[in-house]
Amino acid sequence: MTEPTTALDARFSDADAHPTAWADTERVLAEAQLFWITTVRADGRPHSTPLVAVWLDGALHFSTGAEEQKSVNLRTNPNVILTTGCNRWESGLDVVVEGVAERVTGGDRLARLAEAWRGKWDGQWQFEADSDVFRHEDGEALVFAVRPSKVLAFGKGTFSHTSHRF
Repeated sequence: MTEPTTALDARFSDADAHPTAWADTERVLAEAQLFWITTVRADGRPHSTPLVAVWLDGALHFSTGAEEQKSVNLRTNPNVILTTGCNRWESGLDVVVEGVAERVTGGDRLARLAEAWRGKWDGQWQFEADSDVFRHEDGEALVFAVRPSKVLAFGKGTFSHTSHRF
C-alpha cells in the first residue's frame, strides 16, 4: 500500500490543530473491535449496521452472509463507508473509510484472514477458510475487502479534520 496524501481541512479544525498522521489513523483501523458499514439499497436508501472487520494488507476486510442486507446491496452498488471511533467528545479519533467492497476468494488468502480474525478477538471469531467463503458453526460467510480511496480522521479535544487520499 502506498502512503496517502494527507491534508488538514482548516475549515473544520481548531486553529492550533495538526493533521492526524497516517500511522495514527492506521493504528485505529487495526485496533478497532467494531465498525459500522453503510451500503446503499437498490432503491437508493442507505443501510447501516455494525460489524467486525480486520485491517490487513492495506484493506479493511469484513464478512457477511450471502442474503444479509449488506450483501444484497453490494450486488448492485459496491461503494461503502466503514466508520469506527468512540462516542466521546473531548478525546479519541473517529475514522471514516470510503471505498469499493470487492469479494475475497482463494483458500490461502481466506486462511490468512481467518487467522487474523482469531488473533484479533482472542479466538472469539472462528472461521475456517474454504476456496471462496468462510465456514463457521452457523453456515458460511462471504468475505469482502475495502481498499480505501479516502480516509477521514476526526481528532477530538483539539478538533481536527484530516483527509488521507490514495
